[in-house]
Amino acid sequence: MVLFAWLVLVAVCTFALHGFSLDFLSSVTDQTERDLSLCSNMDLRESIVHQTSFSLQFAKLVGSSLASDSNLVFSPISIHTALALVAAGSKGETQKQILSVLRSGSAADLSLLSSQIADIVLADGSSSGGPRLTFANGVWVDASLSLKSTFKEVITSVYKAETKALDFRAKADEARQEVNSWVQNRTGGLINELLPFRSVDATTRLILGNALYFKGAWDKRFDASQTKDSEFYLLDGSTIQAPFMSSKEKQYLSAYNDFKVLGIPYKQGEDERRFSMYIFLPDARDGLPNLAEKLSSESGFLNHHIPWEKVNVGKFKIPKFKISFGFEASRILKTLGLTSPFGQAADLTEMVDSAVGGKLYVSSIHHKSFVEVNEEGSEAAAATAAVIMLKSIRLVEPLDFVADHPFLFVIREDKTGVVLFIGHLLNPQTAV
Repeated sequence: MVLFAWLVLVAVCTFALHGFSLDFLSSVTDQTERDLSLCSNMDLRESIVHQTSFSLQFAKLVGSSLASDSNLVFSPISIHTALALVAAGSKGETQKQILSVLRSGSAADLSLLSSQIADIVLADGSSSGGPRLTFANGVWVDASLSLKSTFKEVITSVYKAETKALDFRAKADEARQEVNSWVQNRTGGLINELLPFRSVDATTRLILGNALYFKGAWDKRFDASQTKDSEFYLLDGSTIQAPFMSSKEKQYLSAYNDFKVLGIPYKQGEDERRFSMYIFLPDARDGLPNLAEKLSSESGFLNHHIPWEKVNVGKFKIPKFKISFGFEASRILKTLGLTSPFGQAADLTEMVDSAVGGKLYVSSIHHKSFVEVNEEGSEAAAATAAVIMLKSIRLVEPLDFVADHPFLFVIREDKTGVVLFIGHLLNPQTAV
């Protein structure tokens, strides 16, 4: 099956964004040029662990407060990168809060992590037979202002961001449409109107954004002729009909006391990376909330429950689905303790060369994602070899995996552990 995943995030900042000293730029650039391997550098491995912890906690809050009765997909790496860009232009309490929420020691660490992930994990692999990936950062500034040279240097050299001056004061909606067009062009036309009407006005001074596109084919395709409609059980106990894919092939599958985990690898070709999609299926038809709580609250839960062996399967079926989901992220981030960038206390003074920098704050963070899973391909994630002592039930008989009720899914790169997408499916019929 082919899975398509598209994600875009834009942070819209009005009045002023403040920054910090960028003395670390040369060291970040030097380390990037050495082609540092994420899977062998312990500092970066630890940073990815912290990033994953933030991602799962964020996913829990989005799922419980914004998507408790709807399907969900979002990209934690996109949100993380946008916040890292804000950190690169902040100082004082504002920067301190961002670093605390992202569990990072310094803005330099964030920049190093972001640049290495972009260079290694988010690089296109289609030419070597792996998934197609594109990732881009963009910064738009009001034409009346100039970016501080230090801030511009780090966003262009480390984050490889495109920069452009726009007339927010006189042509705010035209500026909004231009940013939306940039997003649309970098997601193959799949993300439209990321910034809603009136989200940009005459007080807007900067927009920081990024766009992520992923398309991967399953290593073993599903036979479309075997796809058949069957019952899917909703959280309220009712049922609907949905198309289910099936297979008799061995699968990467592990079983635990109250849930199972399926790993579906993407075609790798000569690409050294390994991308996989993981489905966390609770045994109980209404068990999704409890499983989501475990995933976000138990340290190392994701890595400790990745299936490593292929096993024989009995009954095996998973639904085809599409999910489109968008939200404004500031409320979730405030719940996590990130309040300073969104109010009068924002310290974003290092972004622009003007006294107006002291008046800037982040007005909103808009995020939108799309994912499709079918017979040809899908997003996927896998565990790293360092994980030991899996508490998986020893499988002797063929194991059933019937995803006919709500489940969680994760797409990640396995060698580094970087999570690209997280979501849950409640109803395949409404997953559009």
